Amino acid sequence: MTETMTWLQAIVLGAVQGLTEFLPISSSAHLRIISEIWFGDDAGASFTAVTQLGTELAVLIFFAKDIWRIVGAWFAGLRDRTRRGLDYRLGWYVILATIPIGVLGFVFKDQIRTAGRNLWLVAIMLILFSFVFLAAEYVGTRERPLEKITRRDALVMGAAQCLALIPGVSRSGATASAGLFVGLEREAAFRFSFLIAIPAVLASGLFSLKDVFEPAGEGLAASGPQIAVATLIAFVLGYVSIAWLLKFVSHHSMVWFATYRVALGLLVIVLLQVGAIAA
Repeated sequence: MTETMTWLQAIVLGAVQGLTEFLPISSSAHLRIISEIWFGDDAGASFTAVTQLGTELAVLIFFAKDIWRIVGAWFAGLRDRTRRGLDYRLGWYVILATIPIGVLGFVFKDQIRTAGRNLWLVAIMLILFSFVFLAAEYVGTRERPLEKITRRDALVMGAAQCLALIPGVSRSGATASAGLFVGLEREAAFRFSFLIAIPAVLASGLFSLKDVFEPAGEGLAASGPQIAVATLIAFVLGYVSIAWLLKFVSHHSMVWFATYRVALGLLVIVLLQVGAIAA
């Protein structure tokens, strides 16, 4: 029998979603971990996907000028070859980078909602991908701004975005790391990471909307008002976290996030090992 979500759970998890969605620490992992530690249950993948609509609204508003310019340039370039500049190419790059996760997300949607939420897997991914972040910082030249992004860069980052289907990886962490590996500046990698997440997250949230009230797999059943409040909280805190993250990564490396991820992953493993929480 599916458990019903409480108002406290909805508020707390909405806040967690907003605070962690854009940081390379995995919002899905934090929602899963905090649900288990604090409430002894799993909010569910559908709840995660729907509250992400709030954080994506934050992206749409924060990058509104960029998005409007890119969309306008893309349509203008379709009509007139002489107007195919950087923004026109960015429009195509976002489309290309979205295709892989769209296909894999649809094919593996059932596994994502069930076996993919096992806390052993979450903890291991938190730790393993911390070393990917460190490698990206060490190997990446960080010499090319967003204006120098290429189609190959977009495809590499789009492929990396597929890893975000596994809780514990982090969408922004995987795509930004891929951007660093191909030589993009850190801020440029994160900016493009946010842009290519928009179509995938919006599609995922809308697709999962029907399931959040009656979860198809593991998860708590939430009411309409609870979903609305959680999504609103995620939007407000998500907007703040975007501004903070872009400022932070312009002066600091991802080592800070990697260190935090390893510590959290080890904590979850210890709690699982002693039986304090269930996988």
